[in-house]
Amino acid sequence: MSIQEFTLPDVGEGLTEAEIVNWRVGVGDDVAVNQPIVDIETAKAVVVLPCPFAGRVAALLVDQGAVVPVGTPILAVEVAGREPVLVGYGVEEPVGRRRRLKAAATSPAASEPPTPRSGAPLAKPPVRALARELGVDLTRVVPTGPHGDVTRDDVRRTASGGATASPAGNPALHTNRPVRGERIPVRSVQRQMAQAMVRSVATAPHVTEWVDVDVSATVALVERLKGEPEFTDARVTPLTIAAAAVVHAVRRTPIVNASWIDLPDGSAAIEVYPFVNLGLAVASDRGLVVPNVRDAGTLSLAGLARAITDLTQRARERRLTPADSVEGTITITNVGVFGIDGGTPILNPGEAAILALGRIIDRPWAVDGGIAVRPVMQISLSFDHRVVDGAAGSTFLADIAAYLHEPPG
Repeated sequence: MSIQEFTLPDVGEGLTEAEIVNWRVGVGDDVAVNQPIVDIETAKAVVVLPCPFAGRVAALLVDQGAVVPVGTPILAVEVAGREPVLVGYGVEEPVGRRRRLKAAATSPAASEPPTPRSGAPLAKPPVRALARELGVDLTRVVPTGPHGDVTRDDVRRTASGGATASPAGNPALHTNRPVRGERIPVRSVQRQMAQAMVRSVATAPHVTEWVDVDVSATVALVERLKGEPEFTDARVTPLTIAAAAVVHAVRRTPIVNASWIDLPDGSAAIEVYPFVNLGLAVASDRGLVVPNVRDAGTLSLAGLARAITDLTQRARERRLTPADSVEGTITITNVGVFGIDGGTPILNPGEAAILALGRIIDRPWAVDGGIAVRPVMQISLSFDHRVVDGAAGSTFLADIAAYLHEPPG
């Protein structure tokens, strides 16, 4: 018999870290090859990891709720000399009740029950054992680990009464200020999105333009399409028409469907994509996710409607795969569904443009020399001014506005 350690794998698309959401096994359980053993949450999806070994679980090496880098040992299995088998990864099916960690007799954290996820300090089992040995309350320790986790040195410093000042690298995260309200840990999707937004604002010079559009024809088209057989299995909304408008406008101004690339030799290039992978910002219970419609420019209006319906539904049901949220080239965010008139959206890193759709509201509108009440939508475009100049950005936004004002068909 021998002990095999299962390390957190890169489940695809350059994963660097993940949160251990739910252990499906405990110490002493027998496991089979390809048996689902743990749910992990990446920046893009909740993924079920299967076991590459057959044997008995010797130890759970990472606590539920911890965020660990790829390559970290997370599970030890007692096996009979069997070699690991290549396995695949699946998206988590919705679960109503999470299984709690079992006490592990062979684990340093055996006598410690799992800590609640909300507000619980992040620390590996050996660190928790040291804290118990030294009589240190982990909730009073200032964490200095790379992911906001408590290290052995943090525990020893607290036990000796040493300084616990916040490290300069992240004063917002490492703070010993008293808690005066609910403190919500920032993890997984929310943390990844926050980091991406900071990176985007710090690297890409944002410019935002906006325009109000009379969308009477779009509203009428949506109502008509809802009754057509070709659209019976899709949810048709103004977002559907806006998506088609973006694809149309990209054909006329391709530079908005591009990325700024910093090259290894210190030079730079602009990569203009021959396809449109249209990202859709979707609010889910995991936070904001941005899956994309692949090759949106090759789809009919009905195909686009079906693809958008499928993506948004799977996002809200936590059935997205990591591949759904990578390689986007341009994005739409629909703030109008929240009753908001408009905004100045932040670019997804690596993309040159993002379109925001505001709510549709009846407003006075000049028509043929008179005033009429018309459904009006504000649309705004943020773009990377390194890639897209003012003329290209304005042309692109004007083309979308014209399409929404008079959609074909």
